[in-house]
Amino acid sequence: MTIGELFLESLNSGVITEGDVNWLAHHQDDFSRAEVATAIRLGRLMDEGEVNLGCHLPVAAAA
Repeated sequence: MTIGELFLESLNSGVITEGDVNWLAHHQDDFSRAEVATAIRLGRLMDEGEVNLGCHLPVAAAA
């Protein structure tokens, strides 16, 4: 996983999981300057309520 993939998935779904946040925290020392900016933007989106902490629900298969 990359910060870019996580950012786009979270922005698209409006949800970031606890595991994703843990991954961000664990890898933050390895981020480039651009990746740090992306992580900060993701945090701001969470603060603004655009991205919420939660879980991804599986899509039900068509019966």
